[in-house]
Amino acid sequence: MRRHYRHKRNHKFEKCKTHYNRLRDRFENLASSRGIYRSRKGLFMGVCRGLADYFNFSIFWLRIITLLLFLFTGFWPIGVMYIVAGLVLKMEPVSPLRDKKDEEFYESYTHSRESAIQRIRRKFENIERRIQRMEHTVTSREFDWE
Repeated sequence: MRRHYRHKRNHKFEKCKTHYNRLRDRFENLASSRGIYRSRKGLFMGVCRGLADYFNFSIFWLRIITLLLFLFTGFWPIGVMYIVAGLVLKMEPVSPLRDKKDEEFYESYTHSRESAIQRIRRKFENIERRIQRMEHTVTSREFDWE
């Protein structure tokens, strides 16, 4: 009988865990692939401006709605949701993303800055080696300008 109880308990835990993972995956898809970002030009954390830009809604009316909800519901639900959204959403890219390669780089940078810095460092080291080879070729005695 005891095993059966553990099995039910473990099953409930697994069910809750898979539900949580599905919710997390949905939120990550919403936050990253479709382009919901916190705006760099916002007043406080840029959440309202980022949502207004994404949904093509007036920033003025979205701020008014947020303020009214904040006043009528109190700090707990709306204030906490706003702060959590400000912490979870990524900042808007400085320059617009032109293609899939730029988007992949931005995603890798927001998840791991060290790996993005290493990628940039390798790219510049490669460019530096190519420039050194060109300088060596041009300054060698065998090079003819004509």
